[in-house]
Amino acid sequence: MAESASLDAVTCKGCAGEQPPIDVEAIRADFPVLHQDVRDKPLVYLDNAASTHKPLAVIDAVSAMYLRDYSNIHRGVHTLSQRATAVYENARERVRCHLNARETSEIIFTRGTTEAINLVANSWGRVNLREGDEVILSELEHHSNIVPWQMLRESQGIVLRVIPIDDDGDLILEEYEKLLNPRTKLVSVSHISNALGTVNPIAQILRMAREQGVTTLVDGAQAVAHKPVDVQELQADFYAFSGHKIYGPSGIGVLYGRKEILQDMPPWQGGGDMILSVGFEKTIYNEPPFRFEAGTPNISGAAGLTAALCYICNHGIRRIDEWEQRLLAHAQHRLREIPGLRLVGTAKEQSCAISFVLDGIHAHDVGTVLDMQGVAVRTGHHCAQPAIERFGLAATTRASLAVYNTIEEIDALAAAIRKAQEVLS
Repeated sequence: MAESASLDAVTCKGCAGEQPPIDVEAIRADFPVLHQDVRDKPLVYLDNAASTHKPLAVIDAVSAMYLRDYSNIHRGVHTLSQRATAVYENARERVRCHLNARETSEIIFTRGTTEAINLVANSWGRVNLREGDEVILSELEHHSNIVPWQMLRESQGIVLRVIPIDDDGDLILEEYEKLLNPRTKLVSVSHISNALGTVNPIAQILRMAREQGVTTLVDGAQAVAHKPVDVQELQADFYAFSGHKIYGPSGIGVLYGRKEILQDMPPWQGGGDMILSVGFEKTIYNEPPFRFEAGTPNISGAAGLTAALCYICNHGIRRIDEWEQRLLAHAQHRLREIPGLRLVGTAKEQSCAISFVLDGIHAHDVGTVLDMQGVAVRTGHHCAQPAIERFGLAATTRASLAVYNTIEEIDALAAAIRKAQEVLS
């Protein structure tokens, strides 16, 4: 079978230990969208916690699928189907490697983190949770890790418990310890807060749950592009992330599930490819992961996700983290210099999201004026309304960083904020 361009991306230099130092200008050259003006100003893109942009390697991998290799996957005996199947299943292996899962059977493709969490709630949750059982969340959670459990509460009578945060945006682990009890069946928490940038002590959180025999789920949407993730080391039962937050395409995501748990979970959706045989009297379901992937999947998205993960691997996730931490420290320093600006969330360990408010100015107005300066940020509650309301706020302005951001862009952000104060005060 002829190899396609999409398959070449499966081999990563980073996997062989060849990780060059971060050259941010070379990295920026890989991202066509960054090289444009917005409102006659050079674009400064600081909305990466919402979605990251795509390097040429990802764009090319998606294009190659449609230009040369696209066909429906699995079961097809013709060449294009075999090529597409190889691309799709190689993506599963690429994800397995990135997370250090034991087997590709532990990697389920979804549309994103939201669908992955809903899959757990509707498959594992409906089988394993009964009235009065307790699920522990945190006050930092994205709505996609709150609402599915509320829906399950309405249908099955489970009880939701919430780990509070302190004034810095750190989880109060002493309160978490008090919440753990014999009725606790699941702990579902984010690895990194999308609203405040708090890096949760996820290994400790999971260990405390595991000691009580409690199943765990981690929302890793904000972590995989910034921090090394080893699901075996963490001993997570479930771990979820989205492709579009790690320089990959939208519409594809991942649920890692421990094999022993997936084997006992029923499918959530029915259709093609999740079955072994179908009759009107009886249907036999496929093995994991295929049991949870009903219908035609995002095949081109899988090709793009492979390329994105290889891009991360080739530059080195630890070197990326080091560069982003340098950017973060510079941003915190520059923003603290601005009179009337208050940082919202000053946790002991933070990643690439910085939330702030300006005295007497609504966040949406700040975002509008920043856009006039070519600076793209996010305003609102960031789909983490309880976390923002914890600080007595309805909205913040959030600047979020990626590997292609520069020190000069942080300075441009600070200048644009001062301009917003002049315009809006």
